[in-house]
Amino acid sequence: MQRTVNGVRRRRIALLAAGVPLAAPVAALPDVVHAAPARAAADPDLRDFDLRRGSDRTAPIRALDKRLGRSSVDALLGSSGQNRLRRGCGKAAGVPAHSLVYCFDKTDSNTRKWVPQGVTTVSDAVDGERWAGGGRPILVSWHDSGRVRLTFVNPGKRTYRHVLLVYPTMRGKRPTYTDIGIHAGGIAWYGDKLYVADTRHGVREFDMRQIYDLGKSKAGSTGRPGRVGLHGKTYYGHGYRYVMPQTGSWHSAHGRTGGTCRGSGPLRMSWIAVDRTAWNHVLIAGEWCRRKGPQGRVATWPLRALSGSRTVHANWAAPLPGDRIQGGVRTNGQWWFTQGRGKKRGRLLMTRRDWWDWDRVTYRTISHGPEDLSCYRGQHRIWTVAEYARKRALWSFPADACR
Repeated sequence: MQRTVNGVRRRRIALLAAGVPLAAPVAALPDVVHAAPARAAADPDLRDFDLRRGSDRTAPIRALDKRLGRSSVDALLGSSGQNRLRRGCGKAAGVPAHSLVYCFDKTDSNTRKWVPQGVTTVSDAVDGERWAGGGRPILVSWHDSGRVRLTFVNPGKRTYRHVLLVYPTMRGKRPTYTDIGIHAGGIAWYGDKLYVADTRHGVREFDMRQIYDLGKSKAGSTGRPGRVGLHGKTYYGHGYRYVMPQTGSWHSAHGRTGGTCRGSGPLRMSWIAVDRTAWNHVLIAGEWCRRKGPQGRVATWPLRALSGSRTVHANWAAPLPGDRIQGGVRTNGQWWFTQGRGKKRGRLLMTRRDWWDWDRVTYRTISHGPEDLSCYRGQHRIWTVAEYARKRALWSFPADACR
């Protein structure tokens, strides 16, 4: 008995050290279904989640700095040629009542070529929830079979702008860049850094101070949509005005993951998020696993450690309380997870985690294809994106614990 009590005590201390608040009752919500606590499973081995710095991109970026002009986030948000947000997509997307909804333009709402995945906001980035210059952007990642773009949404002006994410490299003595072919299933903005989930490898790192404006650069061009990188003496970005080069990466210290979820070994980075309410701000990441397959896991890493170069160790991990999890976030000890269900509307899973297991899980039907999650503390809302063409929406739901 003494060994058991000491084990629980040690586990409780470890959770507190990792910034995990202990359990409290989950507030009841309308139109929800309650379920018994998720099945217990063995704790993951934290060593499986060690992250190591990837290759240094300093040389090609310094060389690109001499050829292309940079843009600030504020200048990007205020630039001409923005797309306009519209209204009327919430019903088709199956967005629940009391939601705040933004709709992309007709082309972006209907395209099957580009698919939105990750969501993060200025609330993740800075404590005051306002970027330099006064902007309050929401960011969305999209993938397109070999390309990734990032959308800067300006809610105040109801506009948005796409930025192409690229990989900088050297071609002989000349700097260039290539497309990035990942799923980009989750994004997390913290300070100047943007982290993008790379499912089989870890996370890729970008910098808000490192955005190139091809439209204002003598060596840049917004023409030739079929071209990317350096062609002749000109830099292209598939027709986009702005390109954002990868500045770094964090890879699994134990090699890349397999093509499907195994529920063990290195984590498949299906989605990521930020928790600023923990004592130590953390990056959260989890994996999508099929129904009746291995149980997926969720882990956290101290964000301040990601600013260095040493191996970063996860400070907490647990089996997930459900399958087909497409996004997750924690604030003040409360967890929210999105669950995709194919042609059916998705579900929201709400629960808390004590020092032993998940508390009772509450399920709520939400939009079609719900994806990544982000807590906007000042709004007391959780943001996500519905991914399916013609059922697409950037939307949020009220959440008291998001504060």
